Order: sequence, then structure tokens, then C-alpha cells
Amino acid sequence: MARRPKTFVLDSWAVLAYFEDEPAGVKVGDIIADAHENGDQLLMTVVNAGEVWYVIARETSEVEAERSLTELKEIGVAILDADWKLTREAASFKAKYRMSFADCFAAALAKERKATLITGDPEFKQVASVLQVQFLNE
Repeated sequence: MARRPKTFVLDSWAVLAYFEDEPAGVKVGDIIADAHENGDQLLMTVVNAGEVWYVIARETSEVEAERSLTELKEIGVAILDADWKLTREAASFKAKYRMSFADCFAAALAKERKATLITGDPEFKQVASVLQVQFLNE
């Protein structure tokens, strides 16, 4: 029987680790490669992509930030818009947990898509009981 494709949500922590060649970024690269091999989906919200963009722009340049987002799309990460349903779910996470609002969007997308959230951010430990989280630094 064929393996059913999985869905992974990348948060900004994971993507920045990947772009900055951190040890956890190697694991992100492996997840991306495995996703291509297995037909798995790689997703990210536009809010989290914006967070990646501004961090890279601040650390290097806006040109480099644009290049990084283009690369994300080229490696198969789908950047999804935040409609009201997703925003409402993110707001619900924010109301219940002490997390950044951007992180709440990643959590909301993972919950909505029944996906595994890929991160190294300890903020997500508090929601690990309500959605599947894969911590890169453990």
C-alpha cells in the first residue's frame, strides 16, 4: 500500500535556520528533500514568510530578502494567504497562549491542515498537546 503524503508547516524559526546554515537548518534541508521524494506538502503562511523577509532584510538587505523568498518558492514551499478563517484560528491561539502573533499563524495553519509544524522555537511547546510539532533542536 502506498504511503499517504504528509503535510508540513514551516515556521520562520525553521526557515531562518535553513537560510543561515545553522545545525537545525540541515534537518530542515532533510525535511525538504524528503518531502520532494515522498510527494509531501510544504506550507508556510504569508505572515511567517513576511517575518522571514524582514529578518533577512534587517540582517543583510531587501534584495537578499527577496532572493530568499524566491528560493523558498523554488524549493517547493507554498506560501498561503491568511484568510479570515485562518486569522480567526490564529487569534484564538493568541488569546489562549503566550506566543507571538506570527507564531500563532503557523500553529493555526498546522491545525487547519492537520500538518506537522516544523520549528525549534520553544514557544510552541505550549501547543504541542493540541497539534503535532516536530522540534528541530531536540
